[in-house]
Amino acid sequence: MPPIDPQQRLAILSNPDAQDCTVYRPDDDDPDAEELDLGDAKILFSGAFQAPADWDELERADFFGDAEPDTFVTAYIECEAKPGSAGFFVADIGDYVATMPGLGEVVMFYVHDYSEDQQGRHYTLIRDDEPLD
Repeated sequence: MPPIDPQQRLAILSNPDAQDCTVYRPDDDDPDAEELDLGDAKILFSGAFQAPADWDELERADFFGDAEPDTFVTAYIECEAKPGSAGFFVADIGDYVATMPGLGEVVMFYVHDYSEDQQGRHYTLIRDDEPLD
């Protein structure tokens, strides 16, 4: 993983459009276990996921699986804890992200993929439309 760019991290954490979120990690050894609460973060949505134009039908089917393409979004996620501190984490594929866009509604996302560039780790998330119990 490339080093975290402090300026880019701060730009996401301080962006007025960034929402509060909490990141959870499932237990790979026990699928029935409660997810580990990694901590608080900020999520900055950057739009709907657009499959690259050069993907063929097989690549699209492999990427989207059984999920509806319109449930895929892209975002940056930055942990609120300082890098190097005990509470610091980096979201990874397989994690869950709980957001509260307003009015007490919780919207869950699944981290499906990510790419890294000079702006940081850009995630592809799948919105979970299942109602929470």
